[in-house]
Amino acid sequence: MSVLVFADSTDGKFKKNAFEVVSYGKKVAEQLDSNVVVLTINANNTEALYTYGADKVFAVSHDALSIFNAKAYASVIKQVSDAQDSTVVILDSSIDTLHLAPLLAVALDAGYASNVVALPTSISPFTVKRKAFSNKAYSHTLISTDKKIIGVAQNSYGVFESPVAGTTESFDAVIADSGVKSEKVERITGKVTIADAEVVVSAGRGLKGPENWGMIEELADVLGAATACSKPVSDLGWRPHGEHVGQTGKPVATNLYIAIGISGAIQHLAGINASKVKVVINTDPEAPFFKAADYGVVGDAFEVVPKLIEKLKAFKQA
Repeated sequence: MSVLVFADSTDGKFKKNAFEVVSYGKKVAEQLDSNVVVLTINANNTEALYTYGADKVFAVSHDALSIFNAKAYASVIKQVSDAQDSTVVILDSSIDTLHLAPLLAVALDAGYASNVVALPTSISPFTVKRKAFSNKAYSHTLISTDKKIIGVAQNSYGVFESPVAGTTESFDAVIADSGVKSEKVERITGKVTIADAEVVVSAGRGLKGPENWGMIEELADVLGAATACSKPVSDLGWRPHGEHVGQTGKPVATNLYIAIGISGAIQHLAGINASKVKVVINTDPEAPFFKAADYGVVGDAFEVVPKLIEKLKAFKQA
């Protein structure tokens, strides 16, 4: 019996969410008096996972898995789970894993709990705390199946070091034809992406036009943040659709979310509500975003943001 963690990677590199789910898996294994094994696919530097408690790493390398395919990835995870007699499988909550998790649940005949924000509150019965109602509430969900899949919500548990003398061995997985072919994959390079960001600077129609986005990018650069936008902005073509955050765009769970010139439609708030600290800058004191924000500035973005950039630069120099 073991706890299996899938540590996702991009271009062979692990991101924070991989270390977060391994940290989480280590503690679940301790609760179950079991060991934690980690699966990687086409990843480099698997030894980095030992720092967070990975007793054993199974490394799968195959050219057919260089581009994400939900069916193929779910099949590989199932094969490792079966080989290790894993009763609990732990995933992150990236867009990719949200696609593969239901397929894996069917293959393993397992119960799947997504958006989990804490360690199991009970092992018998197996109960986890989850976000619900667009992050406005929590539910305590009991998983009664023999095998269980947990999807850990991004940036909810944290990264904790538990160094062990781990080992890595290759796993020869059977890669079947999934019937799906990827024609093209485009990735943003050279800047922080929304999926990886600890801080997001987002703007809306209050910026008045795409020509004014320079100060948003400058603020993001000073903070080491990703840039994002509201749905109307992406619909107007001011910014790429990949930057649209919200319930109908990309959900974010950052440490800091700064909204500039965004009124705060319910769909937008639902998608960013999991962020820990929310700051809004808007000329309208009645904007709905102020009710959801931790800090608010009533003012003109064209006056506030340049001063904020100036102060942040001075602070960093000091």
